[in-house]
Amino acid sequence: MVDKGQIRKIQFTGKSSYIVSLPKDWIKDQGLKQGDQVTVGRNGSTILEVKPVNFGKSSGDESSNLIISPDDDKSTIVRKLIALYFLNSKTINVKPKAGTRISPTHRIAIRNAVKKVLMGSEITADSTDGITVQVLINLVELSVDGAFKRMLSMAKSMQTDALLSLKENNDELAQEVINSDDDVDRFGFYIIRQLTIAIENQHMLEEMGFKNSRDCLGYRVIVKNIERIGDHAVTLAQDAIDIKKPIKGKIMTSIEKMNEFALTAIDNTCLALFKNDYLEAENAISESSKIKKYEDDVLKALDQSKNSEEVFRVRRIAENIRRIAEYASDIGEIVLNMNIEKVIKKN
Repeated sequence: MVDKGQIRKIQFTGKSSYIVSLPKDWIKDQGLKQGDQVTVGRNGSTILEVKPVNFGKSSGDESSNLIISPDDDKSTIVRKLIALYFLNSKTINVKPKAGTRISPTHRIAIRNAVKKVLMGSEITADSTDGITVQVLINLVELSVDGAFKRMLSMAKSMQTDALLSLKENNDELAQEVINSDDDVDRFGFYIIRQLTIAIENQHMLEEMGFKNSRDCLGYRVIVKNIERIGDHAVTLAQDAIDIKKPIKGKIMTSIEKMNEFALTAIDNTCLALFKNDYLEAENAISESSKIKKYEDDVLKALDQSKNSEEVFRVRRIAENIRRIAEYASDIGEIVLNMNIEKVIKKN
């Protein structure tokens, strides 16, 4: 049931303070007393939100239990673990169903998830009777903005190294690209976790620099696009390992130019994101569409090849790179949506 609200009179005290009394029933419901502290924050232009300082920090949020059985699929367990991580659980207690134990397979899956996916987490207890996962990192230690920039830098480096592994037939470098994908994913999961928390916490939302929860959702889509850049890099690196045949000459030169353009397009749209610049996002979207010219150059260089396997391979590589430029355009569209109100107000 929605409270329609009560009319309260604003009073003036001292030289610069205004006072509004709080409903007695609300004070009792929250378990507050004289001298306790509350936070007062703006939600939009007309709404003020009053919350106890410990709002959202109840024991239920601090600790969560995950009960598993020997028949559970390990991927299902990992998904539930990630879901609790997203829900801002500080401690996750993984416990076996009554009368059972946690199997070695499940223990390994949980350890790998904590190590490779759940940034800022560590296992503090591990036995067949239960596993305790502690989430130690917070927004103060690593901001969403900082995490995103590091994630972006890593994804771009992966893509560049993947092409180099194709050019040099370098299996060691290709494997390093594949291994780096876990780090990109960890940053992505961490950012999504922080965004999920911020959607329900106005103070945290403002700390991150977002105007509203809708912007959080847009940022989440952007993060997924950066993750996909890493996925494309892994695809190219795996190609280098599987085929073990370097790409040379004009074909490789045209691929490198296409890749450089695609990564520049990503840089331009992300710069517009950081600056909250509508016009810059518009220009970046327009520029990213020129990727077709670079793809045509790759296909033109491919005309010299009479090897059908090489033709198929290079076309697949070009398609992966083109998608990166398309992600740049998608990011630009989100930046437009996030900043459209500023443009409307100017007009």
